[in-house]
This record gives sequence, structure tokens and C-alpha cells, in this order.
Amino acid sequence: MSKLKLYKIKSEMALRKIGNKFGVDVKMTDEEILVKQIAYNKIDMIFDIGANKGQFGELIYKLGYRGKMVSFEPLTSAYEVLISKCKSIEGWEAAEKCAVGDEDGEIEINISENSISSSVMGMLEEHESAAPESKYIGTEKVKVCKLDTVFAKYAGKSENVLVKVDTQGYEEKVLNGCDNSMEKIKGLFLEMSLVNLYEGQALFKDLYNRIESKGFELHGIQPAFVNKETGRVLQIDASFFRE
Repeated sequence: MSKLKLYKIKSEMALRKIGNKFGVDVKMTDEEILVKQIAYNKIDMIFDIGANKGQFGELIYKLGYRGKMVSFEPLTSAYEVLISKCKSIEGWEAAEKCAVGDEDGEIEINISENSISSSVMGMLEEHESAAPESKYIGTEKVKVCKLDTVFAKYAGKSENVLVKVDTQGYEEKVLNGCDNSMEKIKGLFLEMSLVNLYEGQALFKDLYNRIESKGFELHGIQPAFVNKETGRVLQIDASFFRE
């Protein structure tokens, strides 16, 4: 996460507070909304799945989160940066280097040029044309585990668990691997595609229906990936919580 982005978010949050004093309604940032949702739902443990270089974790902590977080990242280059960042923040831990999916074993991940678009799934033209820097440039074999396999190890006695999933089309596989743990999960924060960007991925409608059937309610939607030529939103980040 760049210092400029953090400064921008905090500046907008401060501007909103000033605006409120003068009766001016200033829109909340997406990040502030998420942090408020985390606080309101008393989240004390976050599984950060698809952490990359720790951008999400670093941001959430710097915006005030004080609970535990364990981050999962399978790619070697990103994982080394993640470990370094975790050491600087109390409560933040990097799990063993691995992907999270629907099995315990080994898989091959496609490495994107920009790193953040790396995925187990094959990338489709819709994605690469909207973000040429996301093209694949290599592969890496990595360990994969189910969240069910490691949930108790990391969650411990935490009472309100949030699972954040940013796995570039692999979200359904992650959910398949945490069926046994689902009843212990208070919230979900998922990247969800509105159009097919990866081969064989589940889209928003199917994921939404599945999550809703587990007793979760949609609490927020944020644009995550937009085609800058057409303005079409291709991916969103959606937050779900339940009582």
C-alpha cells in the first residue's frame, strides 16, 4: 500500500468530519465503511486469503483495526514482502506460504506481470484487455490447503471471525474448503466478478446466492476492477455479515 493512498483515505475521512460540523454531507470512503463494519460486528480475527504483499492487512491496521489477522500468500516474491510487513504490526501473522482452496495438496499458480492478478485460473481476454499489465508471465507450484484444515489453529478462541478472499476467480474453491468452519464465521469480504474474467470461475450471482443461503446478509459493495475504457465494473468487493 502506498503512503499516498493512505494519506488520501485519511484526508477524505478528516474532510468528512469537518463537513459534518458544517452540515455538509461528504461521502464516506469505501475503506472507512469497511472499517466501521468490522468494528460494529466486533471482528477480532481476520483470515486474509490472497494477501499478495499485505496491502489489505497494512491498510486495515493503519485505519484502526487492533485484532488478530493471519495472511495467506502462495507466491514466493510476494510472500517475502508480506512477512516483513507482518513483523512491524502486533497481532498480524503470515501463515505458512500456501494457497487456500478446496483441497490439501499442491497446485500451480499463474504469475501475472503486476502480481496482484496472479491466479490458479486461466485468464480470459476480457481481463487482459482491460488491464494489459495483468498478463501471465510464468507459473509457480505451491502448497494448497483448505481453510477447514487450519481454521482452529489460527482462529483459536476468537469470537467474531471475518474471512477476506481475494483470489482472482478462485473464490468458489475457497468457500468449498471452509464448509465445516462456516458456522464459526461472522463475516465475509470477497472479491466477486460480474463478468467472466477467469476460466471456470463462479460469478457474483452464484456466489451471492450461496452466501445468502448460509445466513449472511449483504452489507456493502465497492467497485474493485473497472474497465477504464468503457467504465464497466468488472469486479466488486462485497461484505457480508450475520447475527
